[in-house]
Amino acid sequence: MLQKPSIPKGTRDFLPLEMARRNYIFRTITEVFSLYGFLPMETPAMENLSTLLGKYGEEGDRLIFKILNSGDFISKVPDDDVYFSNSNKLSSKICEKGLRYDLTVPFARFVVQHQNEITFPFRRYQIQPVWRADRPQKGRYREFFQCDVDVIGSDSLLNEIELARIIDDVFSRLKFKAAVKINNRKVLAGMVEVAGVPEKFIPVITAIDKLEKTDRDNVVGELLQKGLSEEAVNKIMSITEVSGDNTGKLSALRELLGKSETGMKGIKELGFLFKYLEKSGLENEFIFDPALARGLDYYTGTIFEVKAKDVEIGSICGGGRYDNLTEVFGLSGVSGVGISFGADRIYDVMLQLNAFPGELLTGTRIMFTNFGEDEASYCLDIVGMLRKAGISAELYPEAAKMKKQMTYADRKNISYVALIGETELKERTVTLKNMVTGSQQKISPEELAGLLQEDTFLPGR
Repeated sequence: MLQKPSIPKGTRDFLPLEMARRNYIFRTITEVFSLYGFLPMETPAMENLSTLLGKYGEEGDRLIFKILNSGDFISKVPDDDVYFSNSNKLSSKICEKGLRYDLTVPFARFVVQHQNEITFPFRRYQIQPVWRADRPQKGRYREFFQCDVDVIGSDSLLNEIELARIIDDVFSRLKFKAAVKINNRKVLAGMVEVAGVPEKFIPVITAIDKLEKTDRDNVVGELLQKGLSEEAVNKIMSITEVSGDNTGKLSALRELLGKSETGMKGIKELGFLFKYLEKSGLENEFIFDPALARGLDYYTGTIFEVKAKDVEIGSICGGGRYDNLTEVFGLSGVSGVGISFGADRIYDVMLQLNAFPGELLTGTRIMFTNFGEDEASYCLDIVGMLRKAGISAELYPEAAKMKKQMTYADRKNISYVALIGETELKERTVTLKNMVTGSQQKISPEELAGLLQEDTFLPGR
């Protein structure tokens, strides 16, 4: 018995209507990116593992899909390594490449590799799939599209303001409300400094990054397990739990982080950003969240995380400032900042909110029936004429029964059907049928193009 075909867990097929909706998202985001002067680029689906590993933290490295070397990759590996070593050690000897985990690290590699071919500050956007060996669940896929926009080669905080405006523009155009959380990694560095545990920066932010996914006691327990004293934990939690409006929270943290030069620099950067945002009349909500950490290791300044207001799902957009990412590839002193829209989660949100426009799957506007070789030859000439006029048209491929052809047109939601039999062939005319109303009229091929362009005939669907 043949096995039923399937696809790997965490991946999806997309039918034409789903593709039309996804393309609407991509088109909307691309239009905004282009409006702000960003240019498109792409990188390969696979990168050398030396490019990817060590940039995302321990958890990120674990989730990278590794690609086996070509040929007899196992023959050069000592038997002891094959049978007795751990999987990480073995994979380092039989895998040299991996599927990209995100678009930011490959972008940093691209910038260093092509630094003499691009103009700084370099403004780019990139819309491509990424892969993560994560456990599939609602809103979390192993293959998904990211829509990234970055500025690299500039330290200016005006870039963060531009990214905030892009976030607002995209979700305004997609017609659903979003909450944009903002913090600064310098604030988090200041937090561990005043708590007396600066050496615990990565373990601390890894723990507090879980505050939204678990309760406070679990985070406190994890911090204690990592060797922090109760006093240090209490200081950290008091900073993450500061309440009030954006101005009030910033004011409170000035007091709490006053002894940390790094922390105060982060507060100053956030103050500049929120001063603009609060007077800009943006449509979505921008919130200072002292507990926002974002787990990726390469962030150094402002960080963003966006959630849909009316749908329970993970973040739909995120990003931030990274100062040292190109340095690991040999180019220092080049700061960048960017955000990434998660197209797949945005799709899920819009589907739940019924936020997609009604007429996205246009497809064929008119189908020509096929009743034989002579009729088909006559139809092909008209189909060609209509396509040159920008009207989508197709000819049914076989000379099948009328019912079969009409059922095909109905199931594809084709607006019009052109009936051409012996009479129409002899008269050099077309009988045009509206598939919604059933109305018919006989016209010349020359009139047909104008009629469909002007839509003066009864509306289709």
